[in-house]
Amino acid sequence: MRGFPRRRWSSPAIVLLPLLLASACGGSDKKETGAGSTQSTKVVKIGVIAPLSGDLTATGTGIRNSVELAIRQANEKNAVPGWRIELAAEDDAAKPDVGAAAAAKLSSDAAVVGVVGTYNSSVALQTAPVLLKANIVQISPANTNDTLTRGQNFKTTPARPYPNYFRTATLDSLQGGFAADYASNDLKAKTVAVIHDKKAYGQGLADSFKARFEKNGGKVLTTETINPGDKDFSAVLSKIKPLNPDLIFYGGEYPEGSLISSQAHGPQAIKAPVMGGDGIVDPTYTKTAGAAANGDYGTSVGAPPESLASAKQFIADYKAAGYKDSYTAYGALAYDAANAIIGTLPAALGTATAVDDGVRRKVVDAVGRVSFNGASGAVAFDAFGDTVTKTLTMYKVDAGEFKPIKTGEFKG
Repeated sequence: MRGFPRRRWSSPAIVLLPLLLASACGGSDKKETGAGSTQSTKVVKIGVIAPLSGDLTATGTGIRNSVELAIRQANEKNAVPGWRIELAAEDDAAKPDVGAAAAAKLSSDAAVVGVVGTYNSSVALQTAPVLLKANIVQISPANTNDTLTRGQNFKTTPARPYPNYFRTATLDSLQGGFAADYASNDLKAKTVAVIHDKKAYGQGLADSFKARFEKNGGKVLTTETINPGDKDFSAVLSKIKPLNPDLIFYGGEYPEGSLISSQAHGPQAIKAPVMGGDGIVDPTYTKTAGAAANGDYGTSVGAPPESLASAKQFIADYKAAGYKDSYTAYGALAYDAANAIIGTLPAALGTATAVDDGVRRKVVDAVGRVSFNGASGAVAFDAFGDTVTKTLTMYKVDAGEFKPIKTGEFKG
């Protein structure tokens, strides 16, 4: 809301006129106070950019619902007196160009003060610079690509490219290393075939896995690539089969990963299990792959929400809210991201009558200093905007479900 132009009038009758007209037309937003009087309620918005259509809809919906829950609870508690928080959700369809357009749309809305998202790192690489120009904070519950917070030379000379960008999810360099150590030390794998989808997330995860696996003394027999949206992987798998790897590592997401598993363990009769990152740890993976997925592995960021005492209230509240879709692996992280923004609003808005550039800048600065115990655990950010929580979990598909088998941190 931009509100009325700021002008001073000498006549009280003229001052009353627009207020009376607004009241008659429904233009003012008022709420009852405890004393029975009314007060103006200003609007501030928190955006969500996530895949709300297409193959990744389940994940995107869980993120959106979790942010909506945080907003609903904040409004019920009157967390920001005099203001009502609204959700502004945009669908990025897991496509970078669509995500950039969504970021531009939210940037043009004067009431938007922050954005939770995205799910895909490749999309975030397009949204972050757009939101930076508008000084809008962005907190992702799912992006893991290292370059988003540490730049292209993150291995040697890390430098933060987007001071407005933060994340409650940890890094691919940690996740890939965690997966490689499990493959080497727990599975005793000596050889691996790597496949990735050429996207920022998939390739980054595959590269970090390869580097650590080779450092552990393992051998990468081949690295193959696929295209997002592919359905037939017979050509790639026919190359891998005669190599007889101990493990297939896939850098990508569950729509393609589930088909790789079903085709590898079905028509190709490859014995090696498939291992991937958080992009495959979703019920859709096991539903699509069926029995072929049993014995597959996947890492995910954080600890399983169901195992955390800190997440019990979030889970109970999510269920009580009546959402028909799961909060997924990123629900608690999205909920915490939203609350990180909400917590900065009372001070950032102060005596402001509307969200402006100054308010947005204050929120960006304040988010960098947040520290609280959230549903996912400790919520705070380092100098790069990365979460200080480095917890990761290895899951194994058993009886058609991803079940946690090891939780810890990658020490490097």
